[in-house]
Formats: sequence, structure tokens, C-alpha cells
Amino acid sequence: MIEMTSVGAPAIPGLRFRHFGGKDDLPAMLRVYSAAHIADGIEEVITLEQMKLNYATLVHCDPARDIVVAEVDGQVVAYARVFWNDLVEGGRSYENFGFVHPDWRRRGIGGAMHRHNDERLRQIAAEHTDVSPKWLGSEGVDTDAGNAVLLIKDGYEPVRFFYEMVAPTLDGIQAPPMPEGIDLRPATRDQYRTLWLAAAEAFRDHWGETEWVEADWDRFVADPDNDDPRFWRVGWDGDQVAGVIMTTVPAEENEQHGRARIYVAGVSVRRPWRRRGLARALLASSLVGAREAGFTSASLGVDTNSPTGANTLYESLGFAPEQTFTSYRKPM
Repeated sequence: MIEMTSVGAPAIPGLRFRHFGGKDDLPAMLRVYSAAHIADGIEEVITLEQMKLNYATLVHCDPARDIVVAEVDGQVVAYARVFWNDLVEGGRSYENFGFVHPDWRRRGIGGAMHRHNDERLRQIAAEHTDVSPKWLGSEGVDTDAGNAVLLIKDGYEPVRFFYEMVAPTLDGIQAPPMPEGIDLRPATRDQYRTLWLAAAEAFRDHWGETEWVEADWDRFVADPDNDDPRFWRVGWDGDQVAGVIMTTVPAEENEQHGRARIYVAGVSVRRPWRRRGLARALLASSLVGAREAGFTSASLGVDTNSPTGANTLYESLGFAPEQTFTSYRKPM
């Protein structure tokens, strides 16, 4: 059991906080995660298989020390996790997040876990004496007002905003020709490492981007969503990957919500090939391919201040904001 008196744990009969108990905790944690998403209007569906993969490939996180689970009378009602990341922009971000089942919100459980996370992150950061600057970081969907209030009261400030965008129809989209010198070829699994490395390079220009590590590759190559690359589009300039679109089919989400939607998981064009219409040609080709296969809509996530002008591209293809998310930072 975790001693939580120093962070003001609420006096709820039967409530206890403990460390992560391993993979046997994941089904109960997934129930909390899914219930919180439904309450906040997030339609994403995570399967137990995906959650197991995520927790098997954690980066800069010691599950035995960096995950706290809240139970009431033996039932998991909340959990939280901390980790840290080296940022491409420089410095190190010490991140924390948590989920509380909607039936147990507004009772002080989330606040106690957040304060515990803060103490744990400061312990970790104190060991990193050669790193500067340092931030505390978190994020959340804007429909979760309680999360925003908690973070802002603790001195976090909103620093970046993101959209979940949806194209409600794929009708009318036409794929323009590839830019001169670029060949469009299908993606094959033996190319995955090359494509992943190309995407890692392209995303280095994005705000808050972390250094991609081998655990990220392990998660990518084992993710069942990546087993079907039929809607991926790759632009090649000779033997160089110029750009790649990674589009997946969220089967469980489609079944739950009764729709035929694809998810554009990644849009990346490497610097030497930007400003030539390659992203538009690749993405439009992916959307047309999905439409021809019977899919009727698409979704994706984007930085509202994208340095590559991605918002304008997506809007021109029929995407519109459906939800907003905020990233928060607090100087260490």
C-alpha cells in the first residue's frame, strides 16, 4: 500500500492506493480508461491487447514505482502514471496523467494521485542533475473540465492545442498526380523499419516531439493496427522515402459506433520534399483507396499550430475539428 497522507488523500471508506500489480491489473485499468473516455466524449476504443502492448513497451517508466492504482473495497476506480521524455527541442519533460472512473470523480481521488505524481516526478528529476531545462507536463481533452481545473490550480499553464478532426464523408476527394520525380508504391512489411525511421525524421519538426527509441519501434511493429497497410501510401524518390501516410482501420471502434471509418495515424514528409504537394497527393490517394474499399469517413489528430501547415491541407480535404485537446507545462 502507498502512503498517501502527505498528499491529502480523501477520507473515503475502503479507499486505498497501491502500486501497479502487473498485467493482471490491466483489465480493470482498461475499464476505468474506457469509462472515462465515454464520459468525456472520446470515441477511441482501446482493446486489452493494445493496452498490454503499450504497457509492455513503456519508455522511461518503472511500472513498479511509477504507476499508482486506487481501489475502493478491492475494486479499481482510478490509476495514474508518470514517465519522462527527452525532447527534440531540448530539455526533458516529466509527464503525468491519470484516469478516474466517472462514478468516483469529484471526490479528491484524482487530486491525491496528481500530487503523488508530482512528488514522484520531482524525485526522478532530482537524479537528472545534468539536464536543463526541465518541465512538468500533462495533457487532456478539453471536455474533462475537472482535469483542466486541477492542473491550472497547481500552476500548470496551457501551452499548445490540438484538434481531433473528422472528414464525415470521403465523397468528392480526388487524388492529384505525384510530384515530378516521386513514385507511388505500395507499402510492404519488409519496409516497415525504413518507413518508421523516415517518419521519425519528419516528425522532429513538430512541437513537443520526443526522441524516438527502440521501445517505440517494438510497439509500432507489434501493433495489430499496423498489420494491414493497404491504405498506406509511400512516395519514393529513387531509394529514398520522401513521404509516407500511415492509415489504419479501427475495427473495434467502428463496430462500437456503427460506422466505416479509417484513422490517419501519421502524415509525414521529409524536409527535402516539402512544399511540393506530396502530402496532399499521398493523403488524397489513401482516402480515395479507403472510399473505394467501402469506408465512408476518416479522422486524424493535428497540432492547431502545425509548423507544416497541416491544418489547411486537412480542411481542404473535408476535415473539420470535432474535439480539442490541451497540453500543459509547469517549470520544474
